[in-house]
Amino acid sequence: MTIGRINRAGTITFGDATLSLYEEGISAARAAGGYAAEKAWCRQFKREVFARVLQTLNRLGWSCTMPEISERDIKHYGGNVARWSAESKRLCQKGELYADLDVSGRCIGLKFFQSVNAPDRPDNGGRYQGDKEKHMPYVMRLEMERARRRIRDYLLNVFTGYVFKPSDPKIGINGATALEYAKHSQRSSGHYVEHLGRASFNSPDNGFTRDGVAILDGAKVYAITSAGRVIYGAAYYSLNGRWMVITGTHGIEWADHLDLYAACPGDPRVKRNAWQRRNRLEGELAKAIKAMNFERAAVLRDILFPGRPAIFAIWNAQHSLYHRAGTRGYTSDLSEAGKFTVDEVRGWDCAPNKVIALSVEAVPT
Repeated sequence: MTIGRINRAGTITFGDATLSLYEEGISAARAAGGYAAEKAWCRQFKREVFARVLQTLNRLGWSCTMPEISERDIKHYGGNVARWSAESKRLCQKGELYADLDVSGRCIGLKFFQSVNAPDRPDNGGRYQGDKEKHMPYVMRLEMERARRRIRDYLLNVFTGYVFKPSDPKIGINGATALEYAKHSQRSSGHYVEHLGRASFNSPDNGFTRDGVAILDGAKVYAITSAGRVIYGAAYYSLNGRWMVITGTHGIEWADHLDLYAACPGDPRVKRNAWQRRNRLEGELAKAIKAMNFERAAVLRDILFPGRPAIFAIWNAQHSLYHRAGTRGYTSDLSEAGKFTVDEVRGWDCAPNKVIALSVEAVPT
């Protein structure tokens, strides 16, 4: 497309089955010439960088097509905006491996995905599956890696000021240990303080366990994970009251300082998952009611509320919505509203909330 190298400066990074690149010149263009100069810079960026990414994909055997202009976007945003949006995107395909390519301002993103193995999110072609590289079939992962490395190498050769910023180390065999990952995470944080060797605490409380013991980096602590399990390991501060707990060579968990204990918090074999259990059971109860499967709903009700006590919901007049289970979130559907006992709604029957009885009285046992 050109002879010789081009003077452009930018940064290329890799993520989970992604390639991202960005430049800093758009702000200077806007300051120098206003909106017109900014648009001219964006056109040049698309012509010189975005087009080269497309060119490289085509050379590697990918087919790249512009999506159709959405009728909904035309209706809501107008024809020009809908057309500009479509022109900034490409759907790329090679066999059963896909990628979304888009340019927005000073940034270009290339996101690979596949639906051959997407057990958690098979919808939308696997776009929203977590840990995309982990779930990709081996040959697809090789093709994805080949494509983004070829694009990276080409852009680094063409543009004089482009640099590649390696991604964070990955924990595992032939990768980083949990301790190496934790230390790298601390040093690479934008809040890193040199003399502390970590980020500073937002609040003095961030440096204390729930049982009131001060925590230093490397201190041995017990922690309760998001799954309710009790673990034991060395604590290293992350950010915003969160700590990384290293449980082994490649084992690491994140926990809030209020989930850390200096002494063992009871039987470690017992899961602390009462809220997760309650939330899941109430969700299953709502599904059974919607499906008019009242036999299953009755079984779930008796598991949730043995003895059939009086049950209540909480209505929020300010939002015109019901509180969900555990008063975490809202819903307009009464069947999905949280179910509460007398003790749980005590103190809630005041503006803007109103307690509504779902059962008139407790049924004698």
